[in-house]
Amino acid sequence: MDMRPEPFEPPAPIPRTVPPSKLEIIRTVFRNPLELWGEPSYTLPWIMTSFFGEKTLIVNDPGLIKYLLVDNAQNYKMAVVRQLVLRPILRDGLLTAEGAVWRRSRKAVAPIFTPRHAKGFASQMLAQSEKYAEKYEGADGTVFDIGNDMTELAFAILSETLFSGEIVTSSNNFADDVDDLLHSMGRVDPMDLLRAPAWVPRITRIGGAKVLGKFRRIVRDTMEMRQKRMESGADNAPNDFLTLLLRAAGPDGLSMEEIEDNILTFIGAGHETTARALAWTLYCVSNSPHVRDAMEAEIDQVLATGSDPVEWLELMPWTRAAFEEAMRLYPPAPSINREAISDDVWTSPKGERVEIPKDVTILVMPWTLHRHSLLWQKPRAFMPERFLPENRDSIHRFQYLPFGAGPRICIGATFAMQEAIIALGVLMHRFRFDMTEDTKPWPVQRLTTQPSNGLALRVTARRPASSPS
Repeated sequence: MDMRPEPFEPPAPIPRTVPPSKLEIIRTVFRNPLELWGEPSYTLPWIMTSFFGEKTLIVNDPGLIKYLLVDNAQNYKMAVVRQLVLRPILRDGLLTAEGAVWRRSRKAVAPIFTPRHAKGFASQMLAQSEKYAEKYEGADGTVFDIGNDMTELAFAILSETLFSGEIVTSSNNFADDVDDLLHSMGRVDPMDLLRAPAWVPRITRIGGAKVLGKFRRIVRDTMEMRQKRMESGADNAPNDFLTLLLRAAGPDGLSMEEIEDNILTFIGAGHETTARALAWTLYCVSNSPHVRDAMEAEIDQVLATGSDPVEWLELMPWTRAAFEEAMRLYPPAPSINREAISDDVWTSPKGERVEIPKDVTILVMPWTLHRHSLLWQKPRAFMPERFLPENRDSIHRFQYLPFGAGPRICIGATFAMQEAIIALGVLMHRFRFDMTEDTKPWPVQRLTTQPSNGLALRVTARRPASSPS
């Protein structure tokens, strides 16, 4: 008999049972789009609906998702609303560029993110994780904002691995700057829902102009410093992501503006997804003692053997499963938005036809897909067992999309997975993270799924830093 308690159900909006009014849609989308979705979005394979006179197809069927994002991806471009939200921040960065500009950017950054190259970053990820863990040294029940801390840790790892620690910023509050940027710029404005042209002012984003300008200055200063090193001699500049991008400049490569946009994309958003997923993982694990016990046991065992950190991803199945389950419940990118270029039709294996008219907006939402009653047992519960090696085959490739799918799948997926497991291994080997009475996070959709109200956890030392096991 299984004597374990019922699995932990972390906080999330309850599906609506009554459709919202237009005014309520505007208010909810601005406040938190995750609170908008009704029961059908969590129970039906697809829904054709309408928002402000615009037809919208909400898709949760894995077969249809594969068709839209892979099989006939060329017929689907980025949705207008998504671009109205993100292009003011990222312009022609990899997340927002389309067509030839996107292809040039993808080609330029791809070499640094091949699985083989990404594995070469493992030692740097380990060093930065161990360095950051010193912050908790001597902790005996001290409460930290883990959401903020994981942003700082992920930024330190990204800075060291992709930019050789040479991002030109004097800010001691980088995590706060990221929060400010995404709070003001990474959310839907009512004018976006009405599809107003980009030149129409978005009142809700006026406050974000200052911090966006700050980020752009950081990028320009970083580029200028590296260019000077590259010009002073071939051996003076590290052969990292930044140097790779600057070498791609030219008539047949990237413009300096496109390089700036891509650097901003990785500095401002590239680490944010991993940071949020790490914080949600530690929160969910703190509420699941049997999961934490399994993770601590395997982490202690692996670290006691002195295994190379590049191997941790394969040697820590429980740790990997917990991280993947946290990304299921709190997907770093909670929505994937497309728009049909021309009329299309998809036929399911059962013969059901889905008509997809030209210009219809497509919503593939990992938020609802990952919590869908047709696809998951106890969909609202934190159950890492789903992702253990012996159970993975039961998960359809297109029912779980933490990194997207198709040509625009997240280029840093291998990098992020390795980073997360190394960080969790270091932190959970040395410390235990527990809930407090004041830990009441609420998931809010901005660019990522963020914990509103912070994510306060009590940190207690498990073993000293010098201990090998």
